[in-house]
Amino acid sequence: MDMIELDGGQGGGQLLRSALTLSLCTGTGFTLHNIRAIRRKPGLMRQHLTAVNAAARVGNACVHGAELGATSLRFEPGAVSAGDYHFATGSSGSATLVLQTVLPALWRAQGASQLRLEGGTHNPLAPSADFIAESYLPALQRMGVQASMQLLQHGFHPAGGGVMEVQVQPCAALQPPSLEVRAPLQGIEAQVLMSGLSTGIGLRELQVLAETLGVDPHPRNVQSIRPALGPGNVALVRVRHGDHVEVFSGHGERSVSAEQVGARLAGQVKQYLDGAGAVGEYLSDQLLLPMALAGGGAFTTHVLSDHLVSNARLIEKFLPVEFDWQPHEGGWRVKVQA
Repeated sequence: MDMIELDGGQGGGQLLRSALTLSLCTGTGFTLHNIRAIRRKPGLMRQHLTAVNAAARVGNACVHGAELGATSLRFEPGAVSAGDYHFATGSSGSATLVLQTVLPALWRAQGASQLRLEGGTHNPLAPSADFIAESYLPALQRMGVQASMQLLQHGFHPAGGGVMEVQVQPCAALQPPSLEVRAPLQGIEAQVLMSGLSTGIGLRELQVLAETLGVDPHPRNVQSIRPALGPGNVALVRVRHGDHVEVFSGHGERSVSAEQVGARLAGQVKQYLDGAGAVGEYLSDQLLLPMALAGGGAFTTHVLSDHLVSNARLIEKFLPVEFDWQPHEGGWRVKVQA
């Protein structure tokens, strides 16, 4: 088996998850050292370990070093198997990141798969379940991927307890995407999710968003999640351009006022709207791997993140592709070619 030596010293958990995905899709094993070395708590956290174990199970892999706190890992993939899978982080660790780790391998499998994922669905350091359902999966669908998701229970940080179910169909061939021109703006909507906290907090966040973005501040846009498994607060803004939706999230936290949460979220949205890119910062990063598997594609975005650059360079180690980015209308044009 071909093996690749990787250094995770300059990145976080994303480098590990991308390496797992690419290993499953290419049959190339890897050894990763200095896992999350730049983080305050280096090594494998619970959600990273869940992603490793999920990849190992889906890909019938042999793994060395899969334990909490480990800073090195050896992963030797086998054949990917479609099937019914259940993965749980046992915490508020992100269930959406576990999904993104195994999804590409499963759409390349020979049969349909069902996933039940438990853990955090709304975590400040990961894409929300709403982003997955409304931005990420539709972008993949335009490339030919047939996958759908149902959110059965919200899981907020720090309590967790969320539940998602995902159905994945085999995809014979990916179509390279072209997301270079932003369609006309169709609308901006806001929603606030509250769990075990006063709806007044959500109303204050919504009012800030209404004043800065012009969204509807009606109380019906504040949703109380029941049963409340723990305290949680997430403000969401959806920006619609044609058939593309960008979902932005702001998370409530201790010692941060509702007004601050709303203002930070509005700032993210305004930065995207003021640019000319077709896709936002987070989706741009997450499109790299499926684009590479498709062997081509391009998109424009308003910002070139460090995550995007490090992810691109990792993908190039596994696949015979090359990424390129150039300034474009105040933002960036990113393309990949075999």
